[in-house]
Amino acid sequence: MRVVIQRVTQASVTINNTVKSNIGNGMLILLGITNDDSTEDIDWLCKKIINLRIFDDENGVMNKNILDANGDIIVVSQFTLMASYKKGNRPSYIHAAKPETAIPLYNGFCANLSTLLGHSVGTGEFGADMKVQILNDGPVTICMDTKNKE
Repeated sequence: MRVVIQRVTQASVTINNTVKSNIGNGMLILLGITNDDSTEDIDWLCKKIINLRIFDDENGVMNKNILDANGDIIVVSQFTLMASYKKGNRPSYIHAAKPETAIPLYNGFCANLSTLLGHSVGTGEFGADMKVQILNDGPVTICMDTKNKE
């Protein structure tokens, strides 16, 4: 699994001119899933995300995690994070999981993250044409890949 985490002061996901999810302070997470990802990847990644200290404390130092900051999260599925660009100029998505694999893992990721967060996370809609708006705070953007745990 690969994620791009953006610290935001606001974010929203709109599908067919209808806002599906909307948050203020928190994280927008773009999630890419590969064919060989598993629930172990979900567990590791969710714990890392919840404990990631990217929010400012009273001294302006990034020392707080999402729980300390009382933040919210939106998770958007994004198969293009798995793009292979080594050959030619048209990206290949051969490493992205097929929907029958990716949808249950996406739902499991969101459920696990909701449990750790203590309330539900906002979502997009798997496979939909989504319009994602963010106001990146900082900017702070962190990339994580479960294939690079060490």
